[in-house]
Amino acid sequence: MTEPHAIETMLLEERRYPPSEEFASQANARPGIYDEPFEAFWEREGRERLTWFEPFSELYEWKPPYAKWFLGGKLNVCFNCVDRHVEAGNGEKVAFHWEGEAAGELRSISYADLQRDVVRFANALKKLGVRKGTPVAIYMGMVPELPVAMLACTRLGAPHTVIFGGFSADSLSDRANDMECEVLITQDEAWRRGTAVPLKKVADEAMSAAPGIRASVVLRRTGNDVAMHEGRDHWWHELEEGEPDDAASCPCEPMDSEDLLFLMYTSGTTAKPKGIVHTTGGYLCGVATTHNYIFDLKPESDVYWCAADIGWITGHSYIVYGPLCNGATSVLYEGTPDFPDKDRWWEIVERYGVTILYTAPTAIRSHMKWGPEYAQKHDLSSLRLLGSVGEPINPEAWIWYREHIGGDRTPIVDTWWQTETGMVMITPLPGVTTLKPGSATKPFPGVSAGVFDERGNEVGPGGGGYLVLKRPWPAMLRGIFKDPKRYEETYWSKYENVYFAGDGARIDRDEDFWLLGRVDDVMNVSGHRISTIEVESALVDHQDVAEAAVTSRKDATTGEAIVAYVTLKSSAEPSVEKLQELRDHVAKKIGPIAKPANIVFTPELPKTRSGKIMRRLLRDVAENRPLGDTTTLADPTVVNEIQQRAEDEQGADEA
Repeated sequence: MTEPHAIETMLLEERRYPPSEEFASQANARPGIYDEPFEAFWEREGRERLTWFEPFSELYEWKPPYAKWFLGGKLNVCFNCVDRHVEAGNGEKVAFHWEGEAAGELRSISYADLQRDVVRFANALKKLGVRKGTPVAIYMGMVPELPVAMLACTRLGAPHTVIFGGFSADSLSDRANDMECEVLITQDEAWRRGTAVPLKKVADEAMSAAPGIRASVVLRRTGNDVAMHEGRDHWWHELEEGEPDDAASCPCEPMDSEDLLFLMYTSGTTAKPKGIVHTTGGYLCGVATTHNYIFDLKPESDVYWCAADIGWITGHSYIVYGPLCNGATSVLYEGTPDFPDKDRWWEIVERYGVTILYTAPTAIRSHMKWGPEYAQKHDLSSLRLLGSVGEPINPEAWIWYREHIGGDRTPIVDTWWQTETGMVMITPLPGVTTLKPGSATKPFPGVSAGVFDERGNEVGPGGGGYLVLKRPWPAMLRGIFKDPKRYEETYWSKYENVYFAGDGARIDRDEDFWLLGRVDDVMNVSGHRISTIEVESALVDHQDVAEAAVTSRKDATTGEAIVAYVTLKSSAEPSVEKLQELRDHVAKKIGPIAKPANIVFTPELPKTRSGKIMRRLLRDVAENRPLGDTTTLADPTVVNEIQQRAEDEQGADEA
């Protein structure tokens, strides 16, 4: 008998790529790393990888579902990421090669440059009253001043939240209000595909709905005119004028290991985003340790590029904090992969001699669609390691990535983790792991993962189930900001004292993990986790919408595409114009990434007799699958009508 709610697994992938002797001989990870006891591993990493002002006295405390790590220790993230490298004589080493979207706009920023920039800006923030404990919101594009702003906050001990520059005013104000931010750091505009994105204009709208923000700092990026409100808004360069940039003028604030470092807001199964709490010592140890072993980092010779956006957790952990803590030289790129042409990434790899590239399956599939000829125009022989992040990578994309970008010789580290985990949790270790296209392989050393069935039993090899984490880890979330009940219900209520990841997985006969995607109603669109309920709430916010249900369908480029089923009020009529109006409304309420790819207008939604919308059936329609059980529907004919309407609209699109 099939386990109720078990996840079917049908993929069989037999290709294997053992590590080469050459790579294994120089790898940071050695086979014995998996044999080291959990406590001994993290104790060593915590002491050796970080610089402490006061050493920790206890490794961790676990009072489910709350953990503390490196108890009693005092440290500062900015000191670990910047100052100690300068003090060690590595000030002239490049921290970031930054490339603007416009061709020829290049800057190389050394660790000494970074220290001066951070100190000067931290002194400027002090003039606005920013000090230890002052919450700060950051709403910027991919410019060097974004990590400078983050590091300046950490230097002062001010917790921050970075809001992705593609989010709307509503999304920005919601997050700033939840964290009770007092200062907002933004820029006049950002560049995207040659078009100026009006960040300050959006920020103004957000600040009108976020009365707690008493000051904003505005970086001049495009130079176009923007509104500046006297007494509240300050130009970055004017605020910095005359401020000292020597480290002694702004010492790093000693922080307790468990002090709040940042909040990262992520979509949940309600319309209200969750403020995921990450603290100082455990998070920094987790991201620096994983960055070292997973990417086999050789800081003296590698040029590392994580092609994510800092506005998401990947950018926090593997563009800013992990790499800088390890003294890496990184690439930071402002623009998109296809501007001004589809070989822009490969031009960057060639220019800087990038050795490690970490990106999302969505981006890889886009490059596949464009064709390998763009990569073939450039010398990519410097690459020695490739990484994948954001969602499970299908084997075909994995093979394409290795063959056309990695020259059929580079290992690929396919990493599984979440905003909540803070650090990579399941991953190959290059030089140790036999790679399987599409598999994230093994839990990272010191991490204990498993696959459970509905009743909480371990699922054996070959079976599908729910991915769980069976013990605490240093970078784990410390809660949901101001909402302990939601934290406990979301992650810890399904199984006792076991973290429920919300992803499906299976384990094969070699005990390697294969991720099967989300099991809840959070969609993964181009690596962005978007709640169905958030999109539904945005649609229903429109004056003409009576009801909406949102699901997703598979998409060759974005992984998943959003499909909305909308019932209009009687005063409104379905039309192409109305469809576009609703898509634009969602973009305004949430951001352009949340626009539905398709909207199906329907007079009714499929509901149970108790009034619950049957999203499972809507997913079947979206995926053109045979309908599942409809016996619990109040009106079984409704879903057939929706199916017909969806087919009619698809036919019209193809025509």
